[in-house]
Amino acid sequence: MRILFNIGVITAILLTGTMAQAAEKAIFAGGCFWCVESDFEQVTGVIEARSGYTGGTVENPTYKQVTAGNTGHFEAVEIEYDETVIAYSQLVDIFFRSVDPTDADGQFCDRGDSYRTAIFALDDRQLKVAADAKRQAAIELKSHVATVVQPAMTFYPAEGYHQDYYKKNKLKYSFYRFTCGRNKRVEQIWGKRAYQGIKDH
Repeated sequence: MRILFNIGVITAILLTGTMAQAAEKAIFAGGCFWCVESDFEQVTGVIEARSGYTGGTVENPTYKQVTAGNTGHFEAVEIEYDETVIAYSQLVDIFFRSVDPTDADGQFCDRGDSYRTAIFALDDRQLKVAADAKRQAAIELKSHVATVVQPAMTFYPAEGYHQDYYKKNKLKYSFYRFTCGRNKRVEQIWGKRAYQGIKDH
């Protein structure tokens, strides 16, 4: 009975206390938010990834508005992670190696401003880490890196049908990702470093 009681207490602490205190957030835009959400939910230490929109001027934008343009918003993903398991710098490195940071006009088959890559820093520490990682990526790739690094703005969660799309629509999602050429291009750019830290993509 004593062991069971202790396990129950530990579980309660993890669910209501320690986990909540350790949770931090990061916001990345990497083209299609279905893919970014899918990738980061395969990263050890990530608690949850949520698709949405940020970086623009329109309040509570819809998917139709964002993809049509003129809102200034990016398709983005808000990541909640346990900083006792994974550092922000590691998440940034994983992000860069899961996108084409040299493309200024979109990602893979998705073109337009809303599909560009960006890192939205939630504080000065994140801003410095992201800027340093961008410089390092440019050195590694020997190329200009187009990824925007800027302070975070309001993050608006996307419509419910976009959340966990890769789980709800496995066949459609897999077909889209393959035909869009995402994995092929990332592997072409990064080689063996592509998708480092992501269990399955």
